[in-house]
Amino acid sequence: MSRASGGPGRGGVGRLLAPLMGLLWALMAAAPAAASPCAENEVLLRGPFGQARFAIELADEPQERAQGLMWVTDMPLGSGMLFVFPAPQSVRFWMKNTPLSLDMLFIGPEGRVLRLHENAVPLDPTIIDGGPGVRAVLEINGGLAAAIGIGPGAEIRHPVFGPDAAWPCPDPG
Repeated sequence: MSRASGGPGRGGVGRLLAPLMGLLWALMAAAPAAASPCAENEVLLRGPFGQARFAIELADEPQERAQGLMWVTDMPLGSGMLFVFPAPQSVRFWMKNTPLSLDMLFIGPEGRVLRLHENAVPLDPTIIDGGPGVRAVLEINGGLAAAIGIGPGAEIRHPVFGPDAAWPCPDPG
């Protein structure tokens, strides 16, 4: 599958703002995410960095995944888009028509980050290969993964990963 998506340029403002973004993000994520119920419009992440929360748009239909964040010129710091595929597969993304700087987190079926592509170059048509076994991709502002400390092995909480996820949603019953 391919989809155009936006990412930050190499270096530049993202590198200069990374420490500030990290501090801001730490303050934003201070509320205990573990107590939050799962919602379709947010993802929670946890790892050695602590916990983080993103308000998301869900792209789980082919047309939504194809459109992605193309033409989006601004995305709030604690926001992102979660691309969900019907089954684990090899995925390919690109930045064509996407003026935003993005980090792409390639997530396996159990909700763990498999790979990370940081600072994808805005408007670049070069294919970004997410590799095999990808169930979902979370796109966030470029440079934010490094500022927070998100990397492979981080766990994602969202209803799409089900009860057998590495960090499952609490049972509503």
